[in-house]
Amino acid sequence: MVATDARCANHALIACNWLPEPDSGGLCRSCAMTDILPDLREPANLPHWARTETAKRWMLANLGRWGWFSSRDSGPRPVFRLLSEETATGEVPVTMGHAGGIITINVSEADEARRADRQTRMGEFYRTMLGHMRHEIGHFLFDRLMSRGGFAAEFRNMFGDERQDYAAALERHYDAPRPPGETHVTSYATAHPHEDWAETLAHLLHLVDSADSAAAAGLSGPDGPPPGYDAYADPDTDHVLDHAIGLSIAVTHVNRALDLPDLYPFVLTPAVREKMAFAHAALFAPLPPQA
Repeated sequence: MVATDARCANHALIACNWLPEPDSGGLCRSCAMTDILPDLREPANLPHWARTETAKRWMLANLGRWGWFSSRDSGPRPVFRLLSEETATGEVPVTMGHAGGIITINVSEADEARRADRQTRMGEFYRTMLGHMRHEIGHFLFDRLMSRGGFAAEFRNMFGDERQDYAAALERHYDAPRPPGETHVTSYATAHPHEDWAETLAHLLHLVDSADSAAAAGLSGPDGPPPGYDAYADPDTDHVLDHAIGLSIAVTHVNRALDLPDLYPFVLTPAVREKMAFAHAALFAPLPPQA
């Protein structure tokens, strides 16, 4: 954090507190990645846009700890289209997803009541704006990583062949959702190798950042993390996950004393940990050359 009068051009509108980037029209690195905004003629969309950009900055700051999308990353950046179901002319459907480097996010889910309803109906406790950002950036990073020698073969050996029909796989999933079982972190991860990767990477980011945030706040248990621990600098996936899970169990005990939800209600089986280790190594390694 620095004290400065230089602010992103979106500071007054959405309280963006990042510094402007050169040649970006006064926008910061994060805001410059957004090329479509929600319909701001609809008053509710301004705070929804603000909350969505906050989640995007958090996600980018996390990945920046490994160099992604930083000044030393010469590869392509994602383009974000932030759309809303609510417009000045009425409601419209919005489908979140990634295609060809473009990430579409439904800012309407920044509304707490709407998001809580969908969390319950869809059984997705981690259906949050930050969760959406981490999932969709996983798809974008997959495309970047495919340029790295050996990545595709190792990925297919572990996650399956992503070239299988995606639309047909999703249709099968929605017709008969499967439990995650021993090999997937969530039910949605079973739908297709692309979704398995995106869910695995999103949960890896959840856990690394929770371990790092706990250490930064001085939280620790009998087994660590030690003072000054930097989860983003730790290449040992099991080590990072053990710290994160230890934290989640401790906080869950506190939450249950207040009748609040468990912090991390997922099971990390050996197969899921292996997939997370693969994703972790891919993000931690030197950045692939520009495609």
